[in-house]
Amino acid sequence: MIPFLSFAQVSRQHTDTENKSKEDTIQLVEILPGNKSLELRRVDDSTTLQILSGNVRLRQGNTLFFSDSCVINNRTRIFEAFGHVHIIDSDTSHAWSDYLQYLSDKKIAYLKGNVKLSSGTGVLTTPDLEYDVDTKIGIYTHGGKVVNKNKTVLTSKEGYYYTDLKDVYFKKDVVLDDPAYHLKTDSLIYNTENETARFIAYTFIKDSTGRTIETTEGFYDLKSGLATFGNHPKIRDGKLFVTGEQVNNNDSTGIININGKGAMIDTAEGRSVFGEEIIINKKTNTFLATKKPLMIIRQENDSVYITGDTLFSARLSDLNVKKDSLEKDTIQGIKLVNLKAGNDKDSTNRYFQAFHNVRIFSDSLQAVCDSMFYSFQDSVFRLFTDPVIWAKESQITGDTILLYTKNKKADHLRVFDNSFLVNEVQPEVFNQIKSSRMDGYFKEGTLDSVRAKGFVECIYYIQDEDSAFTGINQSQSDALDIYFSGQQIQKVVFRSAVTGTIWPMKQKDPKEMRLPKFKWLEDRRPKSKEDLLEEK
Repeated sequence: MIPFLSFAQVSRQHTDTENKSKEDTIQLVEILPGNKSLELRRVDDSTTLQILSGNVRLRQGNTLFFSDSCVINNRTRIFEAFGHVHIIDSDTSHAWSDYLQYLSDKKIAYLKGNVKLSSGTGVLTTPDLEYDVDTKIGIYTHGGKVVNKNKTVLTSKEGYYYTDLKDVYFKKDVVLDDPAYHLKTDSLIYNTENETARFIAYTFIKDSTGRTIETTEGFYDLKSGLATFGNHPKIRDGKLFVTGEQVNNNDSTGIININGKGAMIDTAEGRSVFGEEIIINKKTNTFLATKKPLMIIRQENDSVYITGDTLFSARLSDLNVKKDSLEKDTIQGIKLVNLKAGNDKDSTNRYFQAFHNVRIFSDSLQAVCDSMFYSFQDSVFRLFTDPVIWAKESQITGDTILLYTKNKKADHLRVFDNSFLVNEVQPEVFNQIKSSRMDGYFKEGTLDSVRAKGFVECIYYIQDEDSAFTGINQSQSDALDIYFSGQQIQKVVFRSAVTGTIWPMKQKDPKEMRLPKFKWLEDRRPKSKEDLLEEK
C-alpha cells in the first residue's frame, strides 16, 4: 500500500480549514502495491493527477479495483481506469468493463465497453452501467442481458440490478427465454437466485406445452411452477380458458385455484363454469366450484344453465365403484345403467354433480332439486330430493326424476314414486295426473306425451274445439296416456280399470278441484338466466 499517494490525502493538502472535518470523513481510495509505473502530474495549484499503469490495484473500504492503467484526479476525487477493468465488491459482486469512471466520495462507478456484472447467481452484460458501491445497485439504460445459473436469459432496454438481493428490475421491451417458458412484458422484477418473477405490468407468457398466460400483476416461481396471478389474468391451456380476480397455479400438483368472479371455459366440450371459487385439478381432470357457481352447457339454440351450492365434475372411470361391475352399482338408489369406465381421451368419460339448491334453466325446460348427477356417457340428468321439472305450462314432480337428453335436447324422462303432473289451463285451473310412475316423451325438446302407471288419479278439464270448458273428468285407472298439443293437454286416454265421474262445470269450483298432495310451485321456477342465481 502507498498511503502518501492516496488521492484523498493529496486533495486535503489543497482544501481550506473550513472543510477539514468534512474531508476527514471521506473514505480513502488507496493505491495497493504492484503497479509497474506511477507518475505525478500537477495541472494547477489545486489539481494533481496520479497516472498509474501496469497491474493497477486500488481499494476503498471492502471494494477492490483492478485495471491496466488509471488516472486519479485529486481535486474532483474521480479516477478513470482503462483496460481489463475489474471491480470486486465485498467478495459478493463482480463487475468488468473496458473503461471505468469512479466518483470516490459518492462511491458510484460508471462502466463502459463490454460491461459485465455478476452477483454469483446471474450475470448482466450491457454496453454501459452505473453501479452504486454503497447500495449495490447497477443501472443500465442502453439495453442489457441477464443470464442466470440455469441459463434463463432476460433482456430489456433498461434495468436495475440489486446485487445484494439478487433482484433485477427490468424495464421496456422485457423478454425472458427459458427452456420451459417465453415471456414478454414492459416491466418485470426477477430474482436470479430463486428464479422467481414478479409482474407489475401487462405480461404475456407462453410455455413449452403451448399454454399462454396474460397478466398484469402476480408472482411466478419458474423452478416449482407455483404462481399467483391477480387482476383477472387470462390462462389458455389447449381448449381450456381460465380467469378470475386471482388465480393460483401449481404446475407440480396440477392444481389451479380461482378466486373472485372466476371462469373456466372448455371450448372443446362447450362447457363453461363460473363462480367465486373454482378449484381445478389437471392431473385428475376434476373441478370443484363453490360460492354461487354456475355451469353452462352450450348449445346452438337452447343452452342449459345449472347452479347450486356446489358443482363438481370428474372422470366417470374414477368413481368409487368396481369398474367390472359398474352397471350393478347405484348412486343414491339409481342404477348406473350402461355407464362403463372409459379413458382420459374419451370425452364422454365424465360425470357432473350439483349439491343443494340445484336450479336448472333452458328456454324449453327448467328444474330444481336438492342434488343432481349427470353422466356425459348416457346424457342423463338424475335429479334427487324434491325434484321439480317445468316444461312450458306443465309441472312434474316425484321422489326421483331421470331426464334423458339426445343431441343436447330433452328426449324423455322417468319419474319414480309419488309422480305428479300439473298442467295449468288458466289461473287456478289445473289438469292433474297423480301416479306411482311416469314416463314423459319430448319432441324437438318439447313435452309431447306422458304415460302414467300405478294407482293413477286424474282431474282433467274437458274442452270443445273452441277451448270452452264442457266438464271435469275425475277418474282413477291403472294406466293412462296424456297427449300434448301446443304445450296444453290435447287428450287423455285411459288404458285399463277406469272408474270415475265427469262433473258438469257448474257443479264444481276449479279452485277446489285438487288431488291429494297437490302443489303448484311456480314461485320456485327459474324464470330466466338472471333469475337463476337469486336466492329462493
